[in-house]
Amino acid sequence: MADGRPAARVLCVDGEGRVLLLRWHDPVADRTFWEPPGGGIEPGETDLDAARRELWEETGLPGEAVEDLWTPVARDFHWLGVHYVKTERFYLARFDATPPVASAALTPGERGTYRGHAWHPRAALAALPEPVEPPGLPRVLDVLLRGAS
Repeated sequence: MADGRPAARVLCVDGEGRVLLLRWHDPVADRTFWEPPGGGIEPGETDLDAARRELWEETGLPGEAVEDLWTPVARDFHWLGVHYVKTERFYLARFDATPPVASAALTPGERGTYRGHAWHPRAALAALPEPVEPPGLPRVLDVLLRGAS
């Protein structure tokens, strides 16, 4: 059974053009991967509000940095034994420098699966030893950056 819980994600780009990704470990599948900050949309919350809240909770970065610019991204993945098939809105946040990242409000479940973060050069994403989710992330970044020009 697939779960389609609505979610929103944020592609953060620093002053050097690097992308912020969070590293997660799924103990059910024994799989570690990189993914942009983001998560579920709460009842009564807009996609943009959720993206801003999730950015702050997972990274401590200001939600106001998330631009009202998004692209839909089809997702098909497993997390903690649940199969998710859905479309998520991916938003853009740009920073002049490289801001420090420190999770502000991870849930107990997130604390148990979070393995850190890193700012990655776009060209290095395909060479990471662990997969990047979603697999077409560089194309998503290109779409957002073109729309923000």
